[in-house]
Amino acid sequence: MTTTTTTRTHRTVLGWAVQALAWGVILVATSAIAVGVLVPRIGGATPYTILTSSMEPSYPPGTLVVVRPTPAEEIGVGTVVTYQLESGRSDVVTHRVVSVAYGADGQPEFTTQGDANDGVDAEPVQPVQLKGTLWYAVPKLGFLSTAIGHDQRDSAVYVVAGGLGLYAAWMFAGAIRDRRRSDSDAEAVTTR
Repeated sequence: MTTTTTTRTHRTVLGWAVQALAWGVILVATSAIAVGVLVPRIGGATPYTILTSSMEPSYPPGTLVVVRPTPAEEIGVGTVVTYQLESGRSDVVTHRVVSVAYGADGQPEFTTQGDANDGVDAEPVQPVQLKGTLWYAVPKLGFLSTAIGHDQRDSAVYVVAGGLGLYAAWMFAGAIRDRRRSDSDAEAVTTR
């Protein structure tokens, strides 16, 4: 009888540990989805991944930066901006504004520089090139975003959410099964 009780105790402790680990994984995965996809979408922002070391140490490669549109007039020195290298092209850079000048037409032109770079960027950034300013950044989450790819990101969210839902259902069913087994074991002991 003691061996059976000890075995049950070990199984119970192991079950609780596995369950706590599983819920921890679910919490981390859900948080990553929220931070990397849902919050930017709700806030009208766009996530990008830092690919080079030009913004170290603040934003090392693999950092997910979430950028939201900001009027050019509100951007000043020290602001981290993401901009297109060429207007209308998809290649972007995330650097810090180091000076603002105004052209003959009164439009601002931004001189940018990576935090780790020795010199300023070659060409000033025009307002039409701006994608926005840094809203928030999450280290290392950009690696996951890049691995998934922009086109597959929405599909991945649905797959992960569905997988987490199925896992939660499986855990719930397991808890019901364990409860019934415990009740039937208690009933068997009582009838002896």
